[in-house]
Amino acid sequence: MDRRTMMIGTALAALLVAARALPKAADIPKALNALFDQFMKENLDLSPVSATYYGMDSGARTPQKSEIDDGSEAGIERQKTLIASQLARLKALGRAGLSAADATSYDVIMYGLRTTDAANRMFRYGPSGAGQPYVLSQKNGGYRQLPSFLDTQHTIETKADADAYIARLAGFATLLDQEIEVARHDRAMGVTAPDFALAKTLIQMQALRASAPEESPLTTSVARRAKEKKIPGDYAQQASRAVKQKIYPALERQMALVAEMQQKASHDAGVWRLPDGEAYYAASLVAWVTTSKNPADIHELGLALVQDHSAQIDTIMRKLGMTRGTVGERLRAMYKDPNNLYPNTDSAKQALLVHLNTRVQRLRVKLPNYFGTVPKADVEIRRVPKEIEAGAGASYNNASLDGKRPGTYWINLRDMAEHPKWSLPTLTYHESVPGHHLQLSIQQEANLPLIRKVSFYSAYGEGWALYAEQLAAEMGEYDDDPLGHIGQLHDSMYRAVRLVVDTGLHCKQWTREQAVRYFADTLGDPETTAITEVERYCVWPAQACAYMLGKLAFLAQRARAQKSFGTKYDIRKFHDAMLLPGALPLELLERIYI
Repeated sequence: MDRRTMMIGTALAALLVAARALPKAADIPKALNALFDQFMKENLDLSPVSATYYGMDSGARTPQKSEIDDGSEAGIERQKTLIASQLARLKALGRAGLSAADATSYDVIMYGLRTTDAANRMFRYGPSGAGQPYVLSQKNGGYRQLPSFLDTQHTIETKADADAYIARLAGFATLLDQEIEVARHDRAMGVTAPDFALAKTLIQMQALRASAPEESPLTTSVARRAKEKKIPGDYAQQASRAVKQKIYPALERQMALVAEMQQKASHDAGVWRLPDGEAYYAASLVAWVTTSKNPADIHELGLALVQDHSAQIDTIMRKLGMTRGTVGERLRAMYKDPNNLYPNTDSAKQALLVHLNTRVQRLRVKLPNYFGTVPKADVEIRRVPKEIEAGAGASYNNASLDGKRPGTYWINLRDMAEHPKWSLPTLTYHESVPGHHLQLSIQQEANLPLIRKVSFYSAYGEGWALYAEQLAAEMGEYDDDPLGHIGQLHDSMYRAVRLVVDTGLHCKQWTREQAVRYFADTLGDPETTAITEVERYCVWPAQACAYMLGKLAFLAQRARAQKSFGTKYDIRKFHDAMLLPGALPLELLERIYI
């Protein structure tokens, strides 16, 4: 029995004693909500960063605003022990006597705890469970998340907020050293990211380290915002000193370790090379996609969908007189057409942001025709910080639960050639409305236990966003824009390509280069885009499968509803039925609407 197993076993033994006095059947609904509240408190106690992210770092939690999550081996073990203990307590309570809504919440939380605990017990590497095997990569690590978090999520309204920011800079340095500890532990087990991923990691770390301490975004963020709020104190000097004396030395230690690991790392891209790699990929599919589908079947499904989407794109292209070459070659020509590109200048990038924000507001007006419930929270579109452009893609950050901070759609504008005009609407609908922002905001504003408001299942969330791309077309967004419609079909095909490539890398032992070539040839995307995407799949195994498999689940539910209700079918009621229960594993989604 190793140290980790002993810790989990000790915690469970204590919990079994505590579980003897179970509530009476009539009190179970109240006990369930109390248990969920306790779980949420425990989760936030272990994650000050989450408390800030959700806008819950005030009041009794104000001291947490000066803290960073514990990323050490011991911190990871505390998180795993907590998952095991919550699972035991929820099992002991049971679901008998619950209403349909409470039973759904019980099943959702049970699924997450059960699958995460199972992965925690099986694999002794990575930050947690399955799906992210490397603590340090171009997509993982404090260096990657904390600068943006501190700038955009850590609000500064008072002197206490600014002081908490400075304290968090010291915590950031501590986290960097904790991650070194974990990375060394995992390396001893033969677990490091591939050499090309570590090379990209170093590039991003070097970009963060490149600025003089007084010019670092970590310094200028607090200095600017404290000045705007007329908060007394020299925060520029305090932050600069913390960056120089604490963060940069710790970051240099991380960089040295990453450089050392890169020299000895494998070029093999898939997790099949890791300890119990085949089982790890299967567990990653459960973690990201909430499915036990066979990877070989997913691969074949992806190939069939690519063929179907190619045919649809070809039909539109031929109507426009575009007939020469394969669909991928014609898409590449569209990418290169200067008429489709914004100039690669800061002024053009700002103009693009203005255009996208305007387009989102235009679509919001249409929402009541398609949704019985629309979100109150607004969304803004912002540029990915330059320091992390090398390995970042588009992403979305939730609005805060208190409504004070809007949702944010981040778009990477490192190279405008990666964003031809015909591709931008679909990406924007995916990340904002009717995609992530709409779904996540409705969930946060719905009548759900707090722990359900913040729950996320990737296949549900990403599947909805991909479904939303198609819905935008059905809402008439491309009626006078055939190139935009090609963009929508291209992006859907791109998610089918992900099924092929992800399973190719992790199941069929494809090389990085093989995956990049298939990606670029099929979609016509620039090689820089193909490389960023493929390298992402290498360090987040199975995550790329969540999108299309989730979309297909929503489309299947919609077809069932249309067949069941016939002329009484109402898309607004269907969407409410899909969204108001909050994020669900796919196996539970199938039970919601018949």
